[in-house]
Formats: sequence, structure tokens, C-alpha cells
Amino acid sequence: MVLYSDASPPILTLAIDTCGEYGGIALVKGAVVVEEVPLQEPSGFSTILFDRIRELLERHQTRLEDIELFAAASGPGGFTGVRIGLAAMKGLGEVLGKPVAAVSSLAALAEIGTHPLRATVIDARRGEVFGALYQNGLARIPECVLPFPRLLDLLASRTGCEPFEWVSADPEVFADALRGTPFETFPNTRAPRSLASAVARVALRRAANRESMDPALIEANYVRRSDAELLWKG
Repeated sequence: MVLYSDASPPILTLAIDTCGEYGGIALVKGAVVVEEVPLQEPSGFSTILFDRIRELLERHQTRLEDIELFAAASGPGGFTGVRIGLAAMKGLGEVLGKPVAAVSSLAALAEIGTHPLRATVIDARRGEVFGALYQNGLARIPECVLPFPRLLDLLASRTGCEPFEWVSADPEVFADALRGTPFETFPNTRAPRSLASAVARVALRRAANRESMDPALIEANYVRRSDAELLWKG
């Protein structure tokens, strides 16, 4: 299915983000966000996700069959949340014969910034962060998981302390570690809790580039292995 041509009408996209404690669903038509719904459910997104999708579509008199592109944040983030979002979009895409995009949470964060060079950071807990550096939508430093001071060393070696913008939903997680470093005065943007519309923007750009979006091929992007993998002795 070719989503884009010079004469194509705006693509109707349903995007979700279930990778963290907070999440969201967005209905996006072309570059216009029709509505974005934030999500938070302590018992897990699986208990509310499809009800919230149904309610969103009903409010805008839209059927699932009308959706032309499904997209989900693919991590890094909570293992269960990542699987829930990807499984939901993958299932809908396969049943309806529609393309599905799996979008890195770090790449979605980069959509929030305004500086040409953006360092995106997610709290990975255990004294580590997930991080990456993006320039014009492309990863200048690939996604990694490491202690924040080591991320600073990596950024310094790759940028020469060239100014960039920090983008994170929880900048206070690394605020103390920035004090007294050359990066302390760099602009710092707090991302919204829901990245669903940002996920849609990345997915639409990939559709415009005619990238493959076969639902059968999408995978989670954990970056760090699960506890089960780390503890398994074989």
C-alpha cells in the first residue's frame, strides 16, 4: 500500500504510547492532531486501552476501518507497557490490512524539541538512563542505556560541547548531575506525558519516505534486556 503521493489526501493515523507510567492515544489527520488523550492506569493499560480507543473514535465519528496508519511507541520503557501497545497496533494492522509503524520513544521525544540538535533522555532506573542524540530527525548517537555521567562523556566526545537541547519528560532525574558541567546551561525542554502525537509525526515521516511498515515485522525496542534474560542461567 502506497500511503503517499503528490496528490494524496492527509493520512488518518491512530498512534498510541504505553511505554511508561503515563501514556496516550492520538488521532492525527495529516499534520493536524484531531485529539490526543492522555492515559494513566496503575493497574496497567491493557484494562483501558481499547475502551479509550473506541471512545476517541466515536467522538470523531471515525471507524477503525477508516484508519490508514497505526503507530505505537516501541520503547525503551516498561516491558509490559511496550508489549501492550505494540500488540494492540500490530493486531489491528494485521486484521485490517493496514501498515503499522513501531517508533522509538527516544525518537518521539526528539519531536518535542526545537533545536536542530536534541539529546533525549528517559529514566531507566537502577542509576541509568536511556539516551540518544538526534539531528534533523536522525540519530547522531544511537540509543543506549548507561549511567548519566557516562552519557555526558559520550555527548562531549561526539559534539565537542556543541550546544544542543535536552528533551525529557522528567528532567529533574538528571538535574543534579548536570550542575557544574558545560551542559548545565543548555536549553532543557520538558516533554508532555503523552508522546502519542509525536509518535504519529515520526510514523508519517517514515510513510512519506515509503519505509516498510509490515505489521508482522515490527518489534519492541527494549534497549536493555529484561530481568528474566539477565538472570537466566541457561
